Amino acid sequence: MTVNRKLDPATRDPAANGGRGLRPMLVTNDRPAVPPSHLERNPGTPLDLDVVRAIRVNRSAVERRAATIPTRRTVKKEWQAAWLLRAITLMDLTTLSGDDTPGNVRRLCAKARRPLRADVVEGLGVEELHVAVAAVCVYHAMVPTAVEALRGSGIPVAAVSTGFPAGLSPFAQRLEEIRASVAAGAREIDIVITRAHVLTGNYAALYDEVKAFREACGDAHMKAILATGELATLGNVARASMVAMQAGADFIKTSTGKEGVNATLPFALVMARMIRQYHEETGYAVGFKPAGGIRTAKQALEFMYLMKEELGDRWLRADLFRFGASSLLTDIERQLEMFLTGHYAAAHRQPMG
Repeated sequence: MTVNRKLDPATRDPAANGGRGLRPMLVTNDRPAVPPSHLERNPGTPLDLDVVRAIRVNRSAVERRAATIPTRRTVKKEWQAAWLLRAITLMDLTTLSGDDTPGNVRRLCAKARRPLRADVVEGLGVEELHVAVAAVCVYHAMVPTAVEALRGSGIPVAAVSTGFPAGLSPFAQRLEEIRASVAAGAREIDIVITRAHVLTGNYAALYDEVKAFREACGDAHMKAILATGELATLGNVARASMVAMQAGADFIKTSTGKEGVNATLPFALVMARMIRQYHEETGYAVGFKPAGGIRTAKQALEFMYLMKEELGDRWLRADLFRFGASSLLTDIERQLEMFLTGHYAAAHRQPMG
């Protein structure tokens, strides 16, 4: 039986009061200051190989720092519920399966519009927040279906592109794929880089590639997928992050979800530090998207703790932070129902649509 666990107004709106709906935690003192509302889009900069080649990463220090995130930072009870509501609004709800059908995509879009059951929304007392996900992410072939299913919702469609997931199709074909997805209605494009450019240190080729992809995107925002698990070292991840931002990426993203190793806290820490450095050097704020293997509410919270500590509350809004996720939403729903009832619900009580 559902009990009365409505969230207090100071807590239930995770975006209220400059982020104070998220319980304050210890943070670094040198977080970048970013305006609370409108962001100027990152236009990119000329390639600066001196900056890129000077980047060094202390692996043991990164791993020690990342290991502290899940052990020293926690939120409980109504504060955790508020963070989990925020996590839903940061989600690129994704289906990237070979057996995707128009029916499955329509169901996913219905879930994107109303990610929580009505009784959970009512129990939390958050009806006025109109909680919805940040975007729906699909293959190019499913873009028209998703655009139609989301019409009037304000939720954008993101398309994976440029020969996803390997990124090894002919260059002209990758550019055309971007243009076709934008023409079909995609407002965000998740591109994949050529990993060989990073592994061989050919940063000029990487820069030219990402810059061309950005130009093909036009007004659609571009997320550059680095495939971190295939870049061999944290230093390569850091340098690839910086080059992608210099080339005009609006977001840098960890993974396609198809690699053997996907989003991890050490990768996220390195990428967040590069975002900070780029912001300090240029004044432009670039977003971050961890994707692949984030399946539980606990994992999502850990990435959010990291972003709050490294970059501040401003990077806990959908214009600067996204999760690439499919099964994550189900676990968040179960945690919110646990908060309301004291019992874990069966997964089938949170259907996709």
